[in-house]
Amino acid sequence: MTILAGIDEAGFGPLLGPLVVSSCAFAVAPEHIEADLWQVLRRSVGKTRKQLRARLLIADSKKAYNRDEGLGHLERTVLAAIRSLGQAPASLSDLLKLVCPECQRRVMEYPWYRGAESRLLPSDRPELRIASGVFADDMTAARATLVGLSTYCVDVAYYNTLIERMKNKSHVLFFTTTRLLQDLMKRFADQNIHILIDRQGGRVHYREHLLRSFESMELQIVEENERRSAYVLRGGSRSMHLSFEVGADERRLPVSLASMVSKYVRELLMECMNAYFVSMSSDLKPTAGYWTDGLRFLEDLTRHLPDFQIDRDRFVRCR
Repeated sequence: MTILAGIDEAGFGPLLGPLVVSSCAFAVAPEHIEADLWQVLRRSVGKTRKQLRARLLIADSKKAYNRDEGLGHLERTVLAAIRSLGQAPASLSDLLKLVCPECQRRVMEYPWYRGAESRLLPSDRPELRIASGVFADDMTAARATLVGLSTYCVDVAYYNTLIERMKNKSHVLFFTTTRLLQDLMKRFADQNIHILIDRQGGRVHYREHLLRSFESMELQIVEENERRSAYVLRGGSRSMHLSFEVGADERRLPVSLASMVSKYVRELLMECMNAYFVSMSSDLKPTAGYWTDGLRFLEDLTRHLPDFQIDRDRFVRCR
């Protein structure tokens, strides 16, 4: 079996709230490395909402999530996937401990995220148990197993610290992605790994960044073009294949699932943040945190909570 993983983010552009980057790892038969996993697992998952029936929707989070409809498919898919790993987090706090234990303590220091302990998740619904079981059985029949979901949650204060050090938000995203790459290498130390990553901005060349992050490994450039940048990192008897692809979050199932995990974690944290402030003034309209609406929310805070003191370095991104 070979490890096939996907990495994607949610929250790269907003003014408020965390940047969340996640990895999703499968152990698959070698013939599935380049296969369309939506076809391989067609009994249990679908790529579009049409004719989905009882299957799980796995798609780029921008297509899987609609703010007007609520968490819906996003929550169902992520929690069913987690159940297939034998876990059923009862609250957002439990979810953070499970997928991003390194970040959980830092995130919970924010007063507006402390509601994570009381934000319950419907992990034990019968529908989720059934969907998770079908997903697990389908993977078994296809010689595939979901072996890990991990998240790195960059809270605003930490994000601003990284920006001050690196001077560039794209470098912050790559740094966070690298943490997940290193975690995958450490966890699957005795296996070869293929990792799919959505193209980060307009960047085509990743060689120098990878060499700095993996100094002990040799790097081979497979290709670098406008559609795909692919590399092989080798060290000792093992190798890591990396592919940065335009539209990977729509074309590669592990990347789509990572996108959904990232979006789910971020949306739950934004829910907590909004609930915290709205509890102090019902005149406040919740925000998704994106730039224009984030500025509107900051103005509303000043107007409706004039005496409230907030540390902007912990609340507002510097860029």
